[in-house]
Amino acid sequence: MYIVNGMSNQRKKILVICPYPQNCAPSQRLKFEQYYSIFREHGFDVKVSSFVVPAFWKILYQKGYFWQKIIFTLYGYCKRIIDLFRLPFYDIVYIHLWVTPFGPPVFEWLYRKMATKIVYDIDDMIFLGHVSDANKKVKHLKGTQKMISLMKSANHVITCTPALDNFVKKYNSFTTDISSTINTEVYKEKQSYELSSPIIIGWSGSHSTSSYLKILEPVFNNLLEKQLNFKVLVIGDKNFSFENANIPLEAKEWNLTDEVKELSRFDIGVYPLPDEPWVYGKSGLKALQYMAIGIPTIATAIGANFRIIEHGVNGFLIKDNNIGDWVNTILHLCSDIQLRKTIGKNARIKVIQEFSVQSNAAKYLTVLNSL
Repeated sequence: MYIVNGMSNQRKKILVICPYPQNCAPSQRLKFEQYYSIFREHGFDVKVSSFVVPAFWKILYQKGYFWQKIIFTLYGYCKRIIDLFRLPFYDIVYIHLWVTPFGPPVFEWLYRKMATKIVYDIDDMIFLGHVSDANKKVKHLKGTQKMISLMKSANHVITCTPALDNFVKKYNSFTTDISSTINTEVYKEKQSYELSSPIIIGWSGSHSTSSYLKILEPVFNNLLEKQLNFKVLVIGDKNFSFENANIPLEAKEWNLTDEVKELSRFDIGVYPLPDEPWVYGKSGLKALQYMAIGIPTIATAIGANFRIIEHGVNGFLIKDNNIGDWVNTILHLCSDIQLRKTIGKNARIKVIQEFSVQSNAAKYLTVLNSL
């Protein structure tokens, strides 16, 4: 039960304007999407309009399909024109990332004029113009000023890290930092801390971030030299590969149905990150997913990882991606079942207490009710 003061008995209507279909993109499904049922329970009717339709999503991060992507993009713009005329009939318009992906903030300006109240939800430092390898040709068309425009004009902005929240406060004093969160009723705790054979060192993410895993290639090369019997399991980029083809690798496409089952195969979860501005907007989602299942997690000591992981208590943080520290920490975990169990159980407790849907629902409701 979530208790929020000042809630009206009259149901209010929310129109969610988001880039991607439901239950697809982590920036949506592990943020606000998993709260829809709670919103409805507390007096809000929710309608969702995504720019990308499911058929577009299937090819969005694949190379090629140039004309299909153009047609789907034009269809998305047509949807946004129709949505424009629906805005006055909603009490709150909840916008995630952008209204349309390209060009200056024309649609964002129009939506601000037509909407009664706007909540803007921003995930990552997307205004820096990050783009996947499959869509590099359109990078120069990305409307990075759209995000700044929405930060300035929104009635309230929901961020996901302290660094991102501090940036947004330059433009809007009404912000709330809500991390990506995990439904710990779905992400069940793993039952055994016995090692697999081979030992599974796992990473989960998207096509746009899988390149970060290559930071650990020297680590895996070192583990091969030490004759550790391991395999790297990659979930989310089925085409992933290392330069060294001798590194044992299993790369799979992400699937919502078996996501938790596949994550539960991990003996150790890794979350390497480079030191670059884009990273400081990341909420540590991969680490949270591993930790919610009780997987011992090793991450780069950077950004939001400091508020998620207490080194040596519920996970491990590696400074400057030091290769020796990565290797030694992996070997230490592999050699000590009690350490794996203690770290894993402490990790799940941390997620339940601070980064679960149940512990963050009131924050969202407070924002919505304030409008």
